[in-house]
Amino acid sequence: MQSPVAVAPRTRNRPGRARILAAIRDAAIIEFSQHGFKGASTQAIAQRAGLTKPQLHYYIAGKDELYQQLLRDVLAGWSNVFVIEGKEDDPRAVLIRYIREKVDYSLDNPMLSRLFTRELLDGGPNLGTYWPVALASTQTKIDLIERWVAEGKLRPLDARLLLMHIWAMTQHYADYALQVRVMLQVTDELPRDTVVREITDLVLLGCGLAPL
Repeated sequence: MQSPVAVAPRTRNRPGRARILAAIRDAAIIEFSQHGFKGASTQAIAQRAGLTKPQLHYYIAGKDELYQQLLRDVLAGWSNVFVIEGKEDDPRAVLIRYIREKVDYSLDNPMLSRLFTRELLDGGPNLGTYWPVALASTQTKIDLIERWVAEGKLRPLDARLLLMHIWAMTQHYADYALQVRVMLQVTDELPRDTVVREITDLVLLGCGLAPL
């Protein structure tokens, strides 16, 4: 789920406003993902969006608010899309769906994924309010996986590490897109279905389940 760009209170609805806000958002994602919060400037965001700096500040409250909103977009997207319900009883079906959705989100939103990764590389100074929410969300998945293990539906494994392995494999194709393209020798779209199938089979087999 994508939230609107943080807008200054004085901004009012007018023709073209949605288009301008979308251009600002797209420009900000590129700048922040490439340069991080400290390295990005409102001047560069304005130029990329086709605006002057005063025009940009008519539509946004400031660089910090814009960055925080984009971080919330990433975290909301992960929370809303990658849901594992505690009542799920078929681990194979859940893992297949989870990996598919994770790969799709990473490849459909590569700049947002890299923005989050860049924030982590910078030490995560803007993620203080995120960690408690992330830990709580992850714990629900851990509890479910551990129940599956206890019921004999999965081989004995570390549920937390399993989740992190899935995150690492699926986000790799967004965060290391250049290396992926060089290694796979592709210049157009990545072979998404092949990527999903290989990751899924690795995870399923590692969990003691039948592959696709």
